[in-house]
Order: sequence, then structure tokens, then C-alpha cells
Amino acid sequence: MSKVTIQAAREPRSSRILGIGGYRPSRVVTNAEIIEHIDSSDEWIRTRSGIESRRWASDEETVVSMSLAAAQKALADAGVQPEQVDCVIVSTVTHLYQTPSAAAEIAHKLGTNKAAAFDISAACAGFCYGLSLASDMVRAGTAGHVVVIGVERLSDLTDKTDRSTAFLFADGAGAAVVGPAAGPAEAGIGPVVWGSDGEHLDLIKQREDWRDALRNEIGPTMPHLVMQGNPVFRWASYEMAKVAQEALTAAGVTVDDLDVFVPHQANMRITDAMARTLKLPERVAIARDIATQGNTSAASIPLAIERMLETGEAQSGDLALIIGFGAGLVYAGQVIRIP
Repeated sequence: MSKVTIQAAREPRSSRILGIGGYRPSRVVTNAEIIEHIDSSDEWIRTRSGIESRRWASDEETVVSMSLAAAQKALADAGVQPEQVDCVIVSTVTHLYQTPSAAAEIAHKLGTNKAAAFDISAACAGFCYGLSLASDMVRAGTAGHVVVIGVERLSDLTDKTDRSTAFLFADGAGAAVVGPAAGPAEAGIGPVVWGSDGEHLDLIKQREDWRDALRNEIGPTMPHLVMQGNPVFRWASYEMAKVAQEALTAAGVTVDDLDVFVPHQANMRITDAMARTLKLPERVAIARDIATQGNTSAASIPLAIERMLETGEAQSGDLALIIGFGAGLVYAGQVIRIP
């Protein structure tokens, strides 16, 4: 048996988010347009979800093109050149090709030097999953800089006649550049608290598989997303508050240390319930991007962070708690420093 020692990549180091960027489709879809296809009202949608309007992509605004735009903004924000990127991670459930990955195409079109690239499927927790992977890569020395992208075209999988979901889902892309911190004192990404509960996979799911959608009696159709709203609301509002608290504890901070709270933009009522359960101080800025963007799944957290920076609700260096949760059921939360 060989006694040779395998050499580690390098000494462990700290990681942080260096830049953030987003892309929002140009088309604004109002509640008035949504209720043309469902028995509902603008008031009901606002009351139940907090959504006033959402963004839907055009045919030209693809998963790849939106991702590229968001990633380019994030790289510019970070001051990182494409050739410095060692890995691209894309979280999405709406890239309609099983293979090759969206990440491989994006890495090439970004101009990276043959960066590693892969897609992950973790629904609305996808950005937090990708951020944790990227942070660990940088800390271990596997990569110097990683681009993490959350992107969705959920309008492709939305049943416009389903009263329970037609008003929720939207499109967009958000990206972050993860790289090394100057030292442990400058670390900007805390330990992730994550998991899954596959016992409840039926609560949010794709209704038809692709074979059934293609063999539909009325002809080939797209599969659609369905959700059991009340059980999801209870799970997200209360069980995810426990995960959020665990993420704070893992990072060695308390709610009193926080400046910003950025939950997945699933529903304004869920956000409010989580804030109450966590007993967030009134001074903590809370992301409410869902009001004019809708639920963009994996893209919602980076898009919300970008919006808060633009409006001044968040400042570079602020301490933020982020948490994603969705179909699976899957979840992930961590404490970060706003880039």
C-alpha cells in the first residue's frame, strides 16, 4: 500500500461575496392581466401574496441570455475579469435542455478560461445552495473566483388558468461573484444550514413529466408547476424561521446584529410571518422585492439584494441573513456580508 501523502490544494482561507448583479425582463405583467384568465381580483392577489406586478421574459430573454447579463453585472461590480473565474454554478429548474448544462454555455460566453461549470436543481433554495458550494470551493482552494447564478423562466411552466399559482411566478436572473476574503476577520459567508424533506415533495411540484406533456390528448403542451398553498405557507412561515435561527447560531450572531433580512421572495405574508417569529428589530431592512418582481425562485434572493443596494435599504458591509426554501422540499440559509 502506497504511503504517499496527497497534497492539499492550499491552506484553508475565508470567502466572501465580491459583487452582485441582476437582470429583470422588460415586460411588466400587472394583476389586471393575470385576472383575465382566473377568477380573482387585484385586491385578492395583493392581499394573499403582496404582488402588484411581475416580470415575464420575451422569447429573446432566455435562461442563458438573462444569466449572462446578470453575471456580467456581478463581475463588473466585483472588479473581477472573466478569465479569473474558475467555476460557474447555475441554479435553475427552467433550462429546458437536460444536457448540456446552461452553466457550460454561460462560462464560454462570459469569456472564462475553460472554467468548470455545472447546473444544480434546488428550486427556490438554489441560490443559497450554490453560494455554499462556491464558498467551500474558495475556502478549500479548489477555485479562486466562482460565479453563482440563480435564473428562472417560470412563466414557461405556469398554468395561466390555475388560480392558486398563475399570479405568483415570474422570470429573471441574479448572480454573485464569490472570492477570497483578506483574512478570517473579513469573512463574508457564514456556515450554511440546509436540508430537505422529501416526504412532502407533492406540496410543490411539476404536475406532468415531459412524456405526459407531449402525449396530452389535446396535443403537446408544456408541463406546469402546481402548489398546495396552505401547507406550504405553514411550513415556510414557521419551520423556516427555525432554520433561519439555526443559521444565525452557526454564524455566531443574533438577530440584534443583523442589518438586513433577505428571505426567498415567495410571498409577502410568509416574509412577514418569518420576521415576526424571528422577532427582528424594527431597524432591520427586510427585502420585499416580490411586490413588483413576483416569485422568481432561484433568482429571487440575488435580485432582492441588488434592489436593496440600489434603493439604499442595504449598504456594502451590512450583515444579512438569507434563506431559500422551495420544492423538494429543500431549504438553505446563511449569514453574509453585503458586497
